[in-house]
Amino acid sequence: MNAPLEIRPDGSHHTTSREWVPEAPVALEFNGLSYAVMMATPSDLEDFALGFALTEGLARKPTDLTDISVAEVEKGWIVRAALSGLGIEQLTDRVRSRVAESSCGLCGIENLEAVARPLPPVPVHAALAEGAIFAALAALRDFQPLGRKTGAAHAAAFASPEGLILHAREDVGRHNALDKLVGALAASGQDPSEGFVLSTARCSYEIVEKAVRAGATRLVTVSLPTSMAVERASQSGLSLWSLARDDSVLRVNSGNAR
Repeated sequence: MNAPLEIRPDGSHHTTSREWVPEAPVALEFNGLSYAVMMATPSDLEDFALGFALTEGLARKPTDLTDISVAEVEKGWIVRAALSGLGIEQLTDRVRSRVAESSCGLCGIENLEAVARPLPPVPVHAALAEGAIFAALAALRDFQPLGRKTGAAHAAAFASPEGLILHAREDVGRHNALDKLVGALAASGQDPSEGFVLSTARCSYEIVEKAVRAGATRLVTVSLPTSMAVERASQSGLSLWSLARDDSVLRVNSGNAR
């Protein structure tokens, strides 16, 4: 592979060295059934599987997912786990629907309805102090080793109400970073409602939904939210802060903060 070439406005150029962010196919298998293949950074994959199961509604509690194993194979990675509880029905429905999707003209309607399914209500929670947001932002870079090396990794962190970062995860995918964080919180017994989630991701509706389903009450993102993200946060009662910078932050929605 040729070395990358850095080209400047004055026409000068020289070869340089860069470290690329790792990306590989990661297959998630529950109860021996293939559920999804995600493009992800192959680190903290146990956290990823647990967080994914929780934010997708397959697992209601961490103990619904057990016997997590990670294996590197020729074309990527496989994460296998045993699923129990109510998520088993959703798992089998997903497998059946995948078989039917190639010939079923009504699957699009079902998917649209799934997007609008109600979120669990966010409980009443304390308002978030602006100083805590700035404190977490100032410390976030120290928790982004992959981001510093490559400039191409997303991060999701969990901070205390005072802005002290307690957990952080990175991934090439913004959703994956959040799933890894959710899994890490679940594995450690940390209640997501006791602090706030800080994400470097674009604030799409999926980020809002994953945060709510994980039990978070307050979400801070470095970018502006989409219209659906604002709508879903408002409907659920999630406190949403966006466009977080060193010198300013936008309070989008106070949610159920009191």
